[in-house]
Amino acid sequence: MQTLSPRILLIGLGRLGSHILDLLAQIPGIPVVLVGGRNLDYLHQRANLSLLAALQLGYTPDVSSAFIDLWNIEQTAEVIASFQPDLIVCAATLVQWEGTNTLPAPLAERLASAQMGPRLPFHLTLVYKLMQAVHATGRAIKVINTIYPDVVNPVLGKVGLAPTSGSGDLANNVPALRKAIAAQLHVPLEQVEVRLIMARYISYWLSRRSIANTPFHFTALVKGEDVTASLDVEAVFSQLPTTWKRIGGTVGRLMAATSAAIVCEGIVRKTGMITHAPGPNGLPGGYPVKVGEEVEIILPQQLSLEAAIHINEAGLRLDGIEKIEDNATVYFVEKNMTIFKEILGYECRRMPLSEVEYWAQELHAKYLALASRYQ
Repeated sequence: MQTLSPRILLIGLGRLGSHILDLLAQIPGIPVVLVGGRNLDYLHQRANLSLLAALQLGYTPDVSSAFIDLWNIEQTAEVIASFQPDLIVCAATLVQWEGTNTLPAPLAERLASAQMGPRLPFHLTLVYKLMQAVHATGRAIKVINTIYPDVVNPVLGKVGLAPTSGSGDLANNVPALRKAIAAQLHVPLEQVEVRLIMARYISYWLSRRSIANTPFHFTALVKGEDVTASLDVEAVFSQLPTTWKRIGGTVGRLMAATSAAIVCEGIVRKTGMITHAPGPNGLPGGYPVKVGEEVEIILPQQLSLEAAIHINEAGLRLDGIEKIEDNATVYFVEKNMTIFKEILGYECRRMPLSEVEYWAQELHAKYLALASRYQ
């Protein structure tokens, strides 16, 4: 009996989604990928690029494209039901924040200092619509959300629509940490593992500057044994923005795409591999996970799940997310939102999930009004 190939639906083929497609097309055993979006001509040509590059390397994936409009929940559900994916990967967001580069540098830097939290409406809106479409199919389909998953996923989890997991964020730092640990302890890289618990804010700055006095947990393992106490942890961390400094921004999304591809491979091939992921099973922040038939949280022995969640919730506050209520209402940190109020004239201290579209439109309009003054 011939085994059916796993089927992946990838929605959103921007900078991150394109990198993800390139990688998926070159993973043995993941040959069927449907790319969905609204610009069919672009989708067709970009899908062909990934397909032909994979063929050049000796892989034979089946990569195609289809029109999907996430704003139309019914239409999205119809495509999902027709394609019958084993896994959906969402890389769709309303606005890429790189647009602030058109503003004067001091203004853009001031906006960036508000961190990611106030921008949540941009990132939550389309994922929310996708999860409603998945629910409408009546099928149990695993979903990987690559868009601000350590906040988006727990918000949607409050209404029973959490994606299976997120990807990226803290996972992007693990290879460099392993290299630094192996060098300090003079052991083979293959013997080194780490266990991180940290929210996006900390994982973002980990590769850029000191994260002293921020909430996170770090355990280092060599051949399965905890060696954290024998490490100069500060020296390990200091190598990420120095020895192992990597390009960020648009080019740096390759690292996030790789982290997504690892989670995808683990799910569709049921490998049981251990990696890291944000927003697994609707939890806030990021955790070590075992990825196979399910996505299972793997914590160090000395740390409870309750303690890990507490660490991550504290990290979310540094990103501008005060709390997520059980009814999916998000409260934003006043300090972070004040920056948006001063610069954009935008203020949202409390956002029920039902209002996410309104606030996304409001924020976009405020930004366009500001940008028009500098054109």
